[in-house]
Amino acid sequence: MARQVAIGHQDFEIVRRNHYFYIDKTDFIRQWWQSGDLATLITRPRRFGKTLNMSMTEKFFSVDYAGRSDLFEGLSVWKDEALRSIQGTYPVLFLTFAGIKDQTYRSARENICRVIEALYNRYDFLTEGELLNEKEKAYYASVTAGMDDSRAAVSLRSLCDYLCRYYGKKVIILLDEYDTPMQEAYVNGYGEELTAFTRNLFNNTFKTNPDLERALLTGITRVSKESIFSDLNNLNVVTTTTRMYETYFGFTQQEVSQALEEFGLSERMEEVKFWYDGFRFGAVKDIYNPWSILNFLRERKTAPYWANTSSNSLAGKLIREGSGRIKDEFAILLEGGFVETEIDEQIVYRQLDLSESAIWSLLLAAGYLNVKDVEVRQQEFGGWKQVYTLGLTNYEVKVMFYGMVKDWFAPSASSYNEFIRALLRGDLEAMNEYMNRVSKGTFSYFDTAGDKGHSEPERFYHGFVLGLIVDLSGQYRITSNRESGLGRYDVMLTPREGQNLDAVIMEFKAFNPRREKSLEETARNALKQIEEKEYERELLEKGMGRDRIRKYGFAFRGKEVLIEQ
Repeated sequence: MARQVAIGHQDFEIVRRNHYFYIDKTDFIRQWWQSGDLATLITRPRRFGKTLNMSMTEKFFSVDYAGRSDLFEGLSVWKDEALRSIQGTYPVLFLTFAGIKDQTYRSARENICRVIEALYNRYDFLTEGELLNEKEKAYYASVTAGMDDSRAAVSLRSLCDYLCRYYGKKVIILLDEYDTPMQEAYVNGYGEELTAFTRNLFNNTFKTNPDLERALLTGITRVSKESIFSDLNNLNVVTTTTRMYETYFGFTQQEVSQALEEFGLSERMEEVKFWYDGFRFGAVKDIYNPWSILNFLRERKTAPYWANTSSNSLAGKLIREGSGRIKDEFAILLEGGFVETEIDEQIVYRQLDLSESAIWSLLLAAGYLNVKDVEVRQQEFGGWKQVYTLGLTNYEVKVMFYGMVKDWFAPSASSYNEFIRALLRGDLEAMNEYMNRVSKGTFSYFDTAGDKGHSEPERFYHGFVLGLIVDLSGQYRITSNRESGLGRYDVMLTPREGQNLDAVIMEFKAFNPRREKSLEETARNALKQIEEKEYERELLEKGMGRDRIRKYGFAFRGKEVLIEQ
């Protein structure tokens, strides 16, 4: 009989006590402990079992769970006699920053301090008796949500000192979702302030802490050492490309196959693989996110479960506010293509507005992209570099991004849909009417700091129209900035097999008052370029008749648009 699937539980004790469906990941404890590393940071995408594994680790080592062999009997870790002997013998501080999602630095700082205050409240028995002197007791009472920076910086280190004295053993610290505050700080514009505060807290806790036995941190990204991990050179960083712990977060192909068999769903394996496979950790391919698999086992239908578990605000911001090239390459990814880029696994949030490779690096770390290939290439001016070929991870991620693009145009939803219908029937007058409605309702939202002033205005408009027509991908193959004839067209819509539709070529131009007298002249110049560069050649070579190829010149002036044919 199949076990009960319970969704959303991140407490290891609850899962084990109620005999809920669980895939044994306890061998992680053995590997981590035997590694001997003082401080370990493991990065994985969201919903990959990080919090459950942290809870599992807490329950194994914490003195609060001494004698709880019932939680681990029958699991892999319990086969190791040496490990069994240390179960429940260490003081453990387990804290999470998962809830630190504030819009201001002041509230984020206060909530981090509140998390620390809650730990102090949990161990307030330390203030009883003679363990602490009067000054230490006074400091203990001063650790509150409103404490100053100097108290906050040493708060966790001081608590380790008190616990070590009480139990006679050094302390294990588990910090879950350590980078959530940094992501929110970037989105809301207070990254520098939070970096300085967090740097002091982390250095005191994980670097200059004589009472630290081991530390384990988890998050989505590896934040650069130049920011919050400054001087923290004792940190072992395990990213998605690292061989260590590669099978302990997420489900392997074998584990998914066994789960489907348990639930009588083995015949659905190919469907599940199409939707949810594609993650790769270290050298292990075919990793699945547990959240989607658990939901599929219970609901017995495929759906974008993982993609719908958060607002994906950071991914949306990076793409929507990225350069024209970012939007071009995003369109290629949606079409099933790939992008080539260098990758830096040390995320510097302040560089996300400046570096395209930093954006792709973060999207890779977050699980939206996966590595198809890695190639070492010689650089133009000497030296070598690693170039990664990246694609969307799986169909679930693709569905998520399509939904995200539609949300961008939500303020002008009715006009958006009418523009698509007008384009399909070739109604130029209606296309102009609805395109102008959409542009006026959406441009201010879609614009970016990088494109303000429009140093490359055609790229901005190009990205905007690509987002607008993404819904047509079921009927058309949408290609962008590809060679055809004597140049590179902006956008081409090629009817998919079985679709009785005209092909479409689009060229975009921003009005230039030094060269053109009117928006009409700008649109005509766009059409002239389509003809002179022979962009239709690719379509003609595929057997498309000239009478089945529509050509549109898009002219833009601010939020004003003119389309001519």
